[in-house]
Amino acid sequence: MCCGAGGVGKTTTAAALGLRAAEVHGRRTVVLTIDPARRLAQSMGLSELDNTPRQVKGIDGDSGGELHAMMLDMKRTFDEVVQQHTTPQRAAEIFANPFYQAMSSTFSGTQEYMAMEKLGQLRATDDWDLIIVDTPPSRSALDFLDAPARLSRFLDGRMLRMLLAPARGGRSMFSLVTASFGLFSRTVQKVLGAQLLTDLSGFVSALDSMFGGFRQRADQTYRILQDPQTAFLLVAAPERDAVREAAYFAERLVAERMPLAGLVLNRMHRTEVPALSADVSLAAAEVLTAAGDQPLTADALLIHANLVSQTEREERVAATFIDAFPAVPTVSVTAQPADVHDVDGLRTIGALLA
Repeated sequence: MCCGAGGVGKTTTAAALGLRAAEVHGRRTVVLTIDPARRLAQSMGLSELDNTPRQVKGIDGDSGGELHAMMLDMKRTFDEVVQQHTTPQRAAEIFANPFYQAMSSTFSGTQEYMAMEKLGQLRATDDWDLIIVDTPPSRSALDFLDAPARLSRFLDGRMLRMLLAPARGGRSMFSLVTASFGLFSRTVQKVLGAQLLTDLSGFVSALDSMFGGFRQRADQTYRILQDPQTAFLLVAAPERDAVREAAYFAERLVAERMPLAGLVLNRMHRTEVPALSADVSLAAAEVLTAAGDQPLTADALLIHANLVSQTEREERVAATFIDAFPAVPTVSVTAQPADVHDVDGLRTIGALLA
């Protein structure tokens, strides 16, 4: 599970780990991205990703490993769940329901829950030696962890039971609510509208037989996330906000007793001449500039001074996490001269991670 703030190199880290696992360790690996960014496909030489794992070509096959990649399609996953756990006739009713069409495409929280469903499907097939999940930015990744609990609260909620009871009784949802709840029903009608209320009732009725399965599968996937075979890998850039997000997520993982495997500090800078301090470099550059001598050397000293200052600043920022979580292993990945956009670039990142 690769987690972290947006823009810190999480997708690249996930892809590099997958490539190294396949090429070096001979593992049959799949990388699932939930983030809608397209960089994963581009870096692996694929024109696009969809809800089905696609094999990545051009990797070193001598180890016997394979690399596959896919991107979560929220609505298609929801459709697959419906088809797998109900009859064709009931599935057709659900697909035609306007409330389902909206919920399966745009409702907040559906993406995270469907990610849990897809992860559970991949795990259940037992086709993979390693599943790598590239999650959305960390606050959304927390939603990913919260999906089972939110689903249980929804299924057990009073409003849902009120909507479900009339559907089970075979009477018109709206007429029964009107007769039974008076002012409440008129308020609901004003807020939602009678047609939406009817659509919602039909949706709840159609999915009634599936609710228990939703909860059971979500709980099973949650237990998988707590299993020692799972590893949460935090990814952060050496910036205060990104490291703060990583620390926030680490606290949550510790509280949930989920296996926190390590922190990747991405795009770290370093100098090949650490003994030459920024102050000494600046002083030497000033002397050369005042003398009008060796301008290129003076420029190089100024660049070095800036680099040393940046390196020290990044180390101080990283230390805020390391000091708070001294038992969590960390690895630094040096900033690259260009964006990673192909398999060779992923190999380089994988070697740095290793």
